[in-house]
Amino acid sequence: MTNDRIPHPIPHPASRVPHPASRIPRPAQTGAQVMCEALLRENVEVMFGIPGGAIMPFYHAMWEYRDKLRHVLCRHEQGAGHAAEGYARSTGKPGVCVATSGPGATNLVTPIANAWMDSTPLVAITGQVSSTVLGKDAFQETDITGITLPITKHNYRVSRAEDLPSVFHEAFHIARSGRPGPVLIDVTKDAQQARVVPDWDVTLNAPGFCGDAGCGTREAVQQAARLLTNASKPLILAGQGVIISGATNELRAFAERTGIPVITTLQGIGAFPEDHPLSIGMPGMHGWVHVNRAIQECDVLLSIGARFDDRVTGKASTFAPHARVIHIDIDPSEIGKNVKVAVAIIGDARLALLALLDETPVRDAATWLGNIRDAQATHQHRQPYLRRPDTRELMPHDVYAALDAALNERGGYRVITDVGQHQMWAAQLIEWRRPRTHITSGGAGTMGFAVPAALGAAIAHPDETIWAIVGDGGFQMTNQELATVHQEGIRNVKVAIVNNGYLGMVRQWQQLFEGRRYSGTPLSGPGFANLAEAYGLRGFTIDRIEGAADAIREAWDHDGSAVLDFRVEREANVFPLVPPGNSIGEMITREETHA
Repeated sequence: MTNDRIPHPIPHPASRVPHPASRIPRPAQTGAQVMCEALLRENVEVMFGIPGGAIMPFYHAMWEYRDKLRHVLCRHEQGAGHAAEGYARSTGKPGVCVATSGPGATNLVTPIANAWMDSTPLVAITGQVSSTVLGKDAFQETDITGITLPITKHNYRVSRAEDLPSVFHEAFHIARSGRPGPVLIDVTKDAQQARVVPDWDVTLNAPGFCGDAGCGTREAVQQAARLLTNASKPLILAGQGVIISGATNELRAFAERTGIPVITTLQGIGAFPEDHPLSIGMPGMHGWVHVNRAIQECDVLLSIGARFDDRVTGKASTFAPHARVIHIDIDPSEIGKNVKVAVAIIGDARLALLALLDETPVRDAATWLGNIRDAQATHQHRQPYLRRPDTRELMPHDVYAALDAALNERGGYRVITDVGQHQMWAAQLIEWRRPRTHITSGGAGTMGFAVPAALGAAIAHPDETIWAIVGDGGFQMTNQELATVHQEGIRNVKVAIVNNGYLGMVRQWQQLFEGRRYSGTPLSGPGFANLAEAYGLRGFTIDRIEGAADAIREAWDHDGSAVLDFRVEREANVFPLVPPGNSIGEMITREETHA
């Protein structure tokens, strides 16, 4: 871009009659100081970033605010972005990350894309070269607004210090309103250096980002209630929208009133307690057989805050073939995008559920639930890793059994998972009971997410224990953030590495679908416990089942962050599995068995 613009300019309020108090002269500030003041006005407490040339004026001003704005110096901008995501996903508040121009800004692209796919409120602040050299290939000039246009809710390039108060206010509103997401603010160096008397009396002008989402039309709510009342095989599909809207209590009340079984997507885990009698599990590519069979048999499917991702639907044309679909979503673009919808309720999940509670009578779905439980008894026992093989090798499922027991015995935890086999085992084998305790990279599937995201969650929740469950592949992508954990004095991060010496999920597909041609998947690594010690953390190595529970207990009780290297059987696989391109009714339950 060679032209500077604010896509939604906010009218300057100079034409209004000022209040007498506002006539008191205010001192001029640099644009960088205005940026710091704007962050304080948005109740920002912590930022994650790395300084550089084009953002140096902001860091210079930040020194004056160091008692109010905490800055966490990460080791890579990708780590800073994921840390901001972990902070946001665990709190519901926008996370903030900072980078300089050029490579600093482009290193934020992955976490921005991740936040975009997973509806995470994120504000990324980047420095830009001075406006006098924009478009001239100046040192470290990159068009980051152009690069991130498809993966942000909105982005800005600011070259006038006067525009900073309105831009920051609008950016945070957009990031957290409606369906949350990332916003980028790119500020030229001369705008950071310029002196200006800031005008904080700004008018919000973001007509496309309304804060009041409503609960859908009364007609749509009543139509949905009629479908649910008359259904013989209804199901509720709960997605992350339930968690984002704070609707977990309303979902539970609605399920208990109607007796309708509840399934939760990967990102919806925690929206409904899995120890509840109406909880039946996770659907999709690695969902349970009885859950996918229930979807294929149901006659009404109520989807709340879920977007019908292909990992949930399998072959979309075969998904829930007998069901009338009711779709509650705050984002109208999701309605009908992947699955045909009978009733659309566009609005906030919590408000929509409250409206449905008023319209839906008490009913009994015990017979239907009983049929699902019968299918569960038939199929679930076939899962090979629910019965321990006769081996002294440490199996992944031994690790998860020990983790599940510790987590649900102690409480006060949050778990961040990376991407791969370990991610699916965590979703399947840990009993999740509370919202925002299971945080993972879903839509983008970003390896390297978990360790820095755990750093962000740990800063947000210093009184809780934050477990990062990672594979040995993903861990090696961002493990440098252990240095940040140590430097920041963070004592509540515990990293559990499910170490099988492969890029495990890719290897599994190579085994099942590509004749065991393990091309590019065998993976070496350092002694992870020794690496942890080198970073100043406690390290554990576990290779036998007898040591798993003891190591978890010792790490939990250790007053400091720790890394646990679980060296598991190398070719254990995740089942069930829907092969690519198949219906979710066609699942592989072990190497040679289809359900």
